[in-house]
Amino acid sequence: MNVHSITPPSRPMASFRSSDSTPDRREQIMRAAMVCFAKHGFHQTSMHDISGEAGISVGLIYRYFENKDAVISAMADAHKEEIQELLDRARQAPSLLEALELFFTAHCCSDERQIECAFVVDLFAEGSRNPGMARLVRDVLDSLIDGVTELIAQSPEMRAVRHEMNPRQMAELIFAASRGLLMRDAVDAPGTSDAERRERQIELVRSLWRLLFRKESESIYA
Repeated sequence: MNVHSITPPSRPMASFRSSDSTPDRREQIMRAAMVCFAKHGFHQTSMHDISGEAGISVGLIYRYFENKDAVISAMADAHKEEIQELLDRARQAPSLLEALELFFTAHCCSDERQIECAFVVDLFAEGSRNPGMARLVRDVLDSLIDGVTELIAQSPEMRAVRHEMNPRQMAELIFAASRGLLMRDAVDAPGTSDAERRERQIELVRSLWRLLFRKESESIYA
């Protein structure tokens, strides 16, 4: 089946628009915060840094967000919404493999891929020393892993045979490997193309799928 027949999402992870309306102003601030967190780290970033990146006054930021924690909390909520939108699309895929490819390659072609990756790496680092941040990161991770678990549990491959691993364990394995590539993307050479990143993700997902489901899928899709 052709994964490229599935249209990718219209916006990448943590992509924030900007205009004068209240929702879009919040998104403008969140996007600027993501850039600052990626460049300087959460702890070293100030509200002044965010205002400078956004091109607005600090006072205007405080009209929308009480502090940095409120900004990052709003970003987490926005990301969870995007996860649900992506899951809705993945559920429409004709096979589990295509659903997983869609889910794990949706953000490979973002114009700000390296910024997003650096931002995620810093979130994990900050979460290791900040209990509040750790809760936010776990909440987003649970949304991701719950979604992949659901995709696996409802797939013909999973229903066809008894596995030693349950759907949750499989989702954890696939997610851990995929996030490992995301960490690599954070330090990739600037010349690494979107196509190269996408192919790495696709090959990883296909390899794991073959490892977990190849025998079952041969009979299901024969």
